[in-house]
Amino acid sequence: MEKPPTIKDVASLAKVHAATASRALNPQTRGKVSTRTANRVLEAAKSLGYAPNSAARMLRTKTSSVAGVIIPDLKNPVFPPIVRGIEDGLREAGYMALMGNTDGDAEREHELLLAMRGRQTDGFILATGRRDDPSPADHVPTVLVNRRTDSGDIPSVTNDNNAGVHSAVGLLASLGHTRIGHVAGPRELSTGWERYRAFVDAMAAHNLDVDPARITFSTAFTEEAGYIAAMRLQLDVTAIIAGNDLIALGCYSALEERGLSCPRDVSVVGFNDMPFADRQRPGLTTVRIPHYEMGFEAARLLLERIANPATPAKRVILPVELVRRGSVAPFRQAT
Repeated sequence: MEKPPTIKDVASLAKVHAATASRALNPQTRGKVSTRTANRVLEAAKSLGYAPNSAARMLRTKTSSVAGVIIPDLKNPVFPPIVRGIEDGLREAGYMALMGNTDGDAEREHELLLAMRGRQTDGFILATGRRDDPSPADHVPTVLVNRRTDSGDIPSVTNDNNAGVHSAVGLLASLGHTRIGHVAGPRELSTGWERYRAFVDAMAAHNLDVDPARITFSTAFTEEAGYIAAMRLQLDVTAIIAGNDLIALGCYSALEERGLSCPRDVSVVGFNDMPFADRQRPGLTTVRIPHYEMGFEAARLLLERIANPATPAKRVILPVELVRRGSVAPFRQAT
């Protein structure tokens, strides 16, 4: 049986000392060697199929090269491409992701955090953050993805919710809609609250009335919660902006139950451009977020935080794009 390559083999191929190769292969110490040398060592390791002995590294450096990643809902199609970006970003630095799903249960999240800390994870990427979440008590490096806290003391990677909702309102206004409703996400989550606030601001920017009866809040970012919230909307709306795409699908169901057609009677706009949004009937007009890039950037931010825990918390906001499909149409006067 062929012996697996060692750090000395990698060093020999890269023409560096074994200690230099070790530093280049460890994300914690890679900055101590030149970029050119680090790339040469990484290329040598890749060509030899070298896999670091993680147990030995953990004993030597007191790090595990494992990051905990916790998401709120495996059934939400927006999260798989985000997770793929996280995994790719971590893998480039020699890290792996330890995944957990909470199903929106705060107690389950607490259990996962404790269990992962017990496995000596070096840090966390959380897609479960709430607006009032405190900083981690044990100061473990943590980054929020897709959500953030009101205080901003935890690093985060989010999307430009404000620009996205403004573009959606602008489109509907340009099509002649004035009675625009909003089926918002949960208030306790930054995604729900920021998009609601952006809706109010955008309506004012277009001199359109914001009738409280045309705004409802969903209890979750799910199709079922969206349906329930949409059924509470005032019946005179001619367009709806939903808190996310799943809520928008719930709006589709509510409109159908009321005998209304989308987009003939009511236009609908979602948010996220989740996979298969274009295959709905009608195809969902929505605000596209950079799913993969958001995950990749969250991984980069966490690695930066692990290397320099004392640096101030950064907030990264990624651009979005409005994608028009068949779920919107010009305002049509009822006859």
